[in-house]
Amino acid sequence: MVTICYIGIGTNLGDRRANIDKAIQELKKNKNINFKRSSSVYETEAQSDIPQGKFLNGVLEIETDLDPKELLNELNRIEKKLGRKRIVKDGPRAIDLDILYYGDRVIKEPDLAVPHPKINEREFVLKGLRELGRA
Repeated sequence: MVTICYIGIGTNLGDRRANIDKAIQELKKNKNINFKRSSSVYETEAQSDIPQGKFLNGVLEIETDLDPKELLNELNRIEKKLGRKRIVKDGPRAIDLDILYYGDRVIKEPDLAVPHPKINEREFVLKGLRELGRA
């Protein structure tokens, strides 16, 4: 079954625009993911007490027949391929991909919460979702 999902994307290291473009290209390579469209990209301050550069953030709309865990694994694989290192929680990162919505499913597991629990704390996510007609 194909499900419409919304993915948060962000980056604050290196060539931020290129990082977003590369992540989208990686999503498009997966035969189980149909990239539909993306919101505008917003420059935002880091939501962390750790000093770091500004982020570029946006929201992606995809269709997939991957189950939520498989999608999470694919997003983690892309993050790792593009240089994400999980050294410090909320630290700077080359790429960050989060499942915001997986259809209308509600998931509460130790490694996956959908809808994403911080959606309402991130104005750029709300703007992106509104732009794509999901909010």
